[in-house]
Amino acid sequence: MFFQVEKGAEQPAIYKQIYTHLRDLILDDQLTKKKLPSKRKLAQDLEVSLNSVAHAYEQLLAEGYIYSAERKGYFVEEITSYIKRDEEDVPFPEELKEDGKKDRFQPEVTFSHIATDAEHFPFKKWRKYQQKVMEHHRTQLSLLPHPQGPYELRESIATMVALTRGVRCRPEQIVIGSGTQPLIHKVMSLQAKDTQVAVENPGYQRFYNLLKNMGFPVSPVALDHQGISIRALRESDPQWVFVTPSHQFPTGTIMPINRRIELLNWAAESPGRYIVEDDYDSEFKYGTDHIPSLQSLDQNQQVIYTGTFSKTLLPSLRISYMVLPPDLLQRYRNAFGDWIDGPSGINLWTLKYFIDEGEYGRHVKRMNAYYKAKRATLIRELRKTFQNKITIHNIPAGLHFLVDIETSLSYSEIEERAKDNKIELYTIRRFFLQDYDMTEKGKKKLVIGFANMEDDKVRESVRRLALLFS
Repeated sequence: MFFQVEKGAEQPAIYKQIYTHLRDLILDDQLTKKKLPSKRKLAQDLEVSLNSVAHAYEQLLAEGYIYSAERKGYFVEEITSYIKRDEEDVPFPEELKEDGKKDRFQPEVTFSHIATDAEHFPFKKWRKYQQKVMEHHRTQLSLLPHPQGPYELRESIATMVALTRGVRCRPEQIVIGSGTQPLIHKVMSLQAKDTQVAVENPGYQRFYNLLKNMGFPVSPVALDHQGISIRALRESDPQWVFVTPSHQFPTGTIMPINRRIELLNWAAESPGRYIVEDDYDSEFKYGTDHIPSLQSLDQNQQVIYTGTFSKTLLPSLRISYMVLPPDLLQRYRNAFGDWIDGPSGINLWTLKYFIDEGEYGRHVKRMNAYYKAKRATLIRELRKTFQNKITIHNIPAGLHFLVDIETSLSYSEIEERAKDNKIELYTIRRFFLQDYDMTEKGKKKLVIGFANMEDDKVRESVRRLALLFS
């Protein structure tokens, strides 16, 4: 053989070296159709154990590089040569390379609306229920999951949303998925590509991009002080509309009952119309009771309700769900009845216990009180620091609010200054869909998130924010 093996603790295993050398010789056409030395002969030549050679031959045999003939030995298979279009190896594109932490913006101060407060997550309780799942649900964990998620968890969610959001549904109508976007992608893939779709403007950029990338004609629809404008909605004449009525994203507007009925009546005018209600961070309401969902008012099965545990638990759990009207549910099952994906089964069963034993409700209640206090502190510091140069849209709900700041800076200048000063800050420009401007001259709107802001850094965070405008 035309190779040697390297011995030593830092070298690859002997059998692995033999396997690699022989494989490369075969792929380079240097051993085509040749008979290999016997295991004993090669072991003697390389001064290695017979077991090492046997292990290497077995691996080559398993991968189809060689074959054995009884009483004759091992022979090299005739391997088809690769077709290579380029003479030289094509390097990996520079624009696609990642460099771990170096590629991520690591802020010192955050006003992000995205993250949650992981410090107050009850990890010990979660781990307790997770252990219970691993002890008592081994059979379920060893099987393929139901395409819509475990029925038992869907029962728990159906009961929970009925009590907290007024949602009327059976467990069969619930589809659990790893995020709201994948769920929307699935249900929209059932629609014809010429289906007219409308979204709120400003609104959730990711939904807008998702729908555009799927090939749908998407119309951004303007808002007024009550939420999505029905007049503008009629002008765009869509079949589907995506709304966030309980806490409009990003303006925070809470859609009043009259506008909700107008929206439902718009849908009722045509049986082919649907409203997708994204109940984004609706669990957090400060000072008044929670507002029932739009779906709870629906008389015609034309609202698709979507919810997520990303804000109440952890975004990394990737557990969301949607409630489908019966006609869409049948189409969904026809298309995705064999589609197996979704979140971790262990996490789904853990969530079931978390809900059933009351821990989820207690956690949300604790976090509601905690966020209310943190929010009040932040608003107080903003008013104290900016005084009459700031207008706070103090809608008592959600994990973010909107502010107007008097400044001569442009949106791009604010964003660049924030990044240069290691501040995670989003202006409303991020949520403009097409050309749209809802700001007065000399004022700029900022989306102020507070969930992931450390308690003892509220004052310092506001001070750092003020420096951007000095």
